[in-house]
Amino acid sequence: MDDITKTGREEERQITWHPMAVTRERREALLGQTAATIWLTGLSGSGKSTLANALEQLLAEEGMHTMLLDGDNIRFGLNRDLGFSQEDRVENIRRIAEVARLFNDAGLIVLTSFISPYRADRQSARNILGDSFIEVYVSTPLEECERRDVKRLYQAARKGKIAQFTGITSAYEQPLSPEITMDTTGRDIRECALELLDTLKTRWGRGRR
Repeated sequence: MDDITKTGREEERQITWHPMAVTRERREALLGQTAATIWLTGLSGSGKSTLANALEQLLAEEGMHTMLLDGDNIRFGLNRDLGFSQEDRVENIRRIAEVARLFNDAGLIVLTSFISPYRADRQSARNILGDSFIEVYVSTPLEECERRDVKRLYQAARKGKIAQFTGITSAYEQPLSPEITMDTTGRDIRECALELLDTLKTRWGRGRR
């Protein structure tokens, strides 16, 4: 064992979890809401980001305190060092789940919009977030997602110009038991968001303390 390994292990043993005087429950009480992470998953073009934005606006109108984590936006900063290999996708989701947990601990309702194509990674996020995790499968079919694709990413992927593109050259594993499933095909996005909010209110007991 070299000195670097020894030093690393010694430093690791010095890490201690410090409990906070202000608990999550107290923060929730101050905000008048129950924290949760609404995890939207689905193919590119399924309507995840648009739906998440519409839902956040509705929550804000009702005085709820939220944070929206969008897949593309996160890659501009926190995850700018990650690519789209399977290993990097795994790490991408792990980091997001940990960040969402911190926001939940602050008492916030978190909305995430990520393809998150692998069941194992979504299960890992569920394990990190516990009962706060609400999986929303935006089940819009591939054909509709391709029809909406103004950037022509699907077309490029089918021509072999984009490697590791979910739904074409990389697998998307559909959720087996999501809390909520929603297909946005041919629907007004605000209508979808209102339906989603009503479902969430039922789950939360109207979401406020």
